[in-house]
Amino acid sequence: MKRCFCEIRTSVIRFTMLKFGVIIFLISSIYVNVNGQCFYKDDSSKKLDTQSREQLYRGQLDFTLHLFNEINKLVPNDNIFFSPYSVYHSLLLAYFAAGGQTEKALKGSLKIADKLDKINLITAYKVDKRSRAVNNNSDSYEFTSANRMFVDKDLNVRQCMLDQLSEELETLNFHDSPREAREHINDWVAHVTKNNIKNLLPEDAVSQATKLVLANAAYFKGVWASKFPAERTKKEPFFVSETRQTLVPFMKQKGTFHYMVNDDLGAQILELPYKGNDISMYILLPPYSMKEGVTNIIANMTPERLAAVVEESYMGREVIVEIPKFTNERSLPLKPILNAMDVGDLFNSSADFSTLTADRGVLFDDAVHKAKIQIDEEGTVATAASAIFGFRSSRPAEPSVFIANFPFVYIIYERPTNSILFMGVYRDPKK
Repeated sequence: MKRCFCEIRTSVIRFTMLKFGVIIFLISSIYVNVNGQCFYKDDSSKKLDTQSREQLYRGQLDFTLHLFNEINKLVPNDNIFFSPYSVYHSLLLAYFAAGGQTEKALKGSLKIADKLDKINLITAYKVDKRSRAVNNNSDSYEFTSANRMFVDKDLNVRQCMLDQLSEELETLNFHDSPREAREHINDWVAHVTKNNIKNLLPEDAVSQATKLVLANAAYFKGVWASKFPAERTKKEPFFVSETRQTLVPFMKQKGTFHYMVNDDLGAQILELPYKGNDISMYILLPPYSMKEGVTNIIANMTPERLAAVVEESYMGREVIVEIPKFTNERSLPLKPILNAMDVGDLFNSSADFSTLTADRGVLFDDAVHKAKIQIDEEGTVATAASAIFGFRSSRPAEPSVFIANFPFVYIIYERPTNSILFMGVYRDPKK
């Protein structure tokens, strides 16, 4: 396939700020070992594990924090914004389709527990999907996630995969009508993301050789439980470094919030819940005097330390809050990042997708991720798409003042599933 403008040939990832995500893998070759069962010689021999859903969430969180570290290593001085949820679910589709050494490598990279087999994992995946569809708190916030495997009509998909993933699989005519197939995928992405991501796949991203596109699209829109009065927003200095500052609009309010100082993470932490209280934004602000404060927070963040932040029933207190109002759109080259996370031969001709089909022809050439976030007085909108193919000395010491006027980490966290939907670093308003 030709290389597209975003350095993606077989996969594409894109984000936009609406808490929306999309991940796409464009594949051109596969080798398979056909069994009578879908995942194992006897799928029925696998007993259902009631803990599989919790194991899915735990693996997703481990993967998320690992991914955050690798991205920060790639762009240590830049703004970051991405949807680990979108990236994970794209790779999860690849894992369901993979076999042999490719499956083994993806299982390790995705932090899937050794005892969690594919039968239990796909069951947990389906339960999670149904739960989200039923419990989406549309009166308070909106979060929608959708997965698709777009397969070429001539690819012989195994019947068991058609049965297991009937809602995810969709047949397109890549060989005879690559342009129409690309437009259909772009329309699907635009629909899920409420037109926040359009034309995700450029003209040269799909060709007659394309066999499979794996995609996840996610959308989130949340309204602050406590809105910022628009009339109080005004420009204030943001300290990019000790030697450079720039003026940005700061939103301001005084209210009761969960606030803490966490020594393990080396940060002041403020929770800003969205209406409904299932999803919150957490802002982690390092000491102003620590040059590598943001990097230290990312490196020190573990599932246990994150749990201590989001699960601790610390009392709300009156806090003066000042945070930037901003929009941030970022693109990430995922291929080197995922390779650093040991995805094995996912991007090589030796890749094995034998669980999906006995045909030859599936391989991922590249992957890119794009995301956008918009934070204002009303709340947050985020979108994303992925594909494979000591505190400042001049500040008052009172803990009731939280002014994020220098680089910080932020995450959008879904409490019921212990999932990070979006995360980022705000370092420089000019980038």
